[in-house]
Amino acid sequence: MSPGRLLSLVLVAAVWHLPVSPVMAQDREVLRVWPDTPPGDATTLPPEADTSNGVSDLVAGRSVIRLGNVTTPTLTVYPAPAATATGAAVVICPGGGHRILAMDIEGSEVAAWLNGLGVTAFVLKYRVPARTPGPRGRAAVEDAQRAISLVRSQAARHRIDPARIGVMGFSAGGEAAGVAAIQPTRQYPATDTVDAVSHRPDFAILAYPAWLANEAGTGLRDGLTVSRDTPPMFLVQAQDDFMPVANSVQMFLALKAHGVPAELHVYAAGGHGYGLRATAQPVTSWQHRAADWLKASGWLTPRR
Repeated sequence: MSPGRLLSLVLVAAVWHLPVSPVMAQDREVLRVWPDTPPGDATTLPPEADTSNGVSDLVAGRSVIRLGNVTTPTLTVYPAPAATATGAAVVICPGGGHRILAMDIEGSEVAAWLNGLGVTAFVLKYRVPARTPGPRGRAAVEDAQRAISLVRSQAARHRIDPARIGVMGFSAGGEAAGVAAIQPTRQYPATDTVDAVSHRPDFAILAYPAWLANEAGTGLRDGLTVSRDTPPMFLVQAQDDFMPVANSVQMFLALKAHGVPAELHVYAAGGHGYGLRATAQPVTSWQHRAADWLKASGWLTPRR
């Protein structure tokens, strides 16, 4: 096949994966993660809905969006301001126990913070509740891996550096982001040209991640293997989190054992599910340490 013919096919395939008229959510572009039904998913659910009542489960005095019944994964695009854009990008995986998605406190609010650092953000709405049979977070990991490839395949379009695309996750989303960063192979069969693009993130930020350690807290759970090719990570958790702090500690120790750059912050108090909202707990300033790490690691330095 001639190089010109091959380029034409790639361009056609790339355009096919973009909505002809991009779906907009509050004037923001929304990309479909998959062109059709995600591979192997025949789940039928009621329509998507916010299950919060605006009164219970308040964080810093404010309610939290609890989006349920997601069957069509999407990425909502939050471009960095042109005047301060660094070229870096992050795919954000909200938490919610693989039952719902906390789309504001661990999604849109995080995107706004990243925009303030000059980073373009992509909030991933992955499939919930967890699909069965199979591992609890499998669908989330598949969606995260696909999302990273999709963002990288459209790097020029979004004016980002394909070598500075990170992933960030909270709680169950931290599990999805962490597993997506660790696994060297895709957890689903390749479907199209997007899947020919690398799904490996260049860095990862995991906030109070869930279910990464084994039940004894003595190491990572079976099936999770760090290597020297695992991307650098920033990890944060509070000691009084009901989700064992071993999830962050054991990930850090595994990264250290393989010479992978990593930074771990364990705060005395803060609980779980705080996102970036200001509270009276020590953990409330963690995002400043994450910003310091991003800057010191060079992820916020524009490429010349």
